[in-house]
Amino acid sequence: MTPAAVLRRLVGAAAITAVGLGGGLLNTPSAHAQSTPGLLEFRWDTDRDYRKLYYYQSSATENDRSEWFLLLRAKDRKTAFIKLTVTVPDYFDTKLRSDRITLCRTKTGGMTSRTRCIEEVPATVEINADQTAIEVFPDSPVSVEGDYGLRVKLFNPQGQRMYQLNALMQAPGDVPLSAYVGSWLIDVD
Repeated sequence: MTPAAVLRRLVGAAAITAVGLGGGLLNTPSAHAQSTPGLLEFRWDTDRDYRKLYYYQSSATENDRSEWFLLLRAKDRKTAFIKLTVTVPDYFDTKLRSDRITLCRTKTGGMTSRTRCIEEVPATVEINADQTAIEVFPDSPVSVEGDYGLRVKLFNPQGQRMYQLNALMQAPGDVPLSAYVGSWLIDVD
């Protein structure tokens, strides 16, 4: 028998063994990526006024129970704030509940630790009737120092889409104007 024929028999036997005996190669579980934002973000329409804000979601699978941390790091904010408004797209088809949303001081996670709340900030959370805005009114102005974020407990929306949530903040002072802080670009698979 020639060496090529021996090789064909060995490769064929290995394939039959893998498929026939255990099916181990065909039934291996697929790998799931962590539900953190990617390192590279591509936008078709680059706008100098767009600012990327960081977030963490415990699950990126549609209809899955998830916990979202919409982070507002100290370097993203220039002033303290007395009101935070988060705009939500109208095609965001999951129910937002004010009792499942909290403002808290956060510790941003990394490779070895998870993002989590260090302490909860007393605040009133309101959601408008058509579920396109979340308004957060802290009991006292939130300081410029430290990282803060909204913890949102929800079921991920139906459909594999991308959602842009925008953050607007109102600083303490005489003029009650809200200013754009940045946007969270969240992907649901």
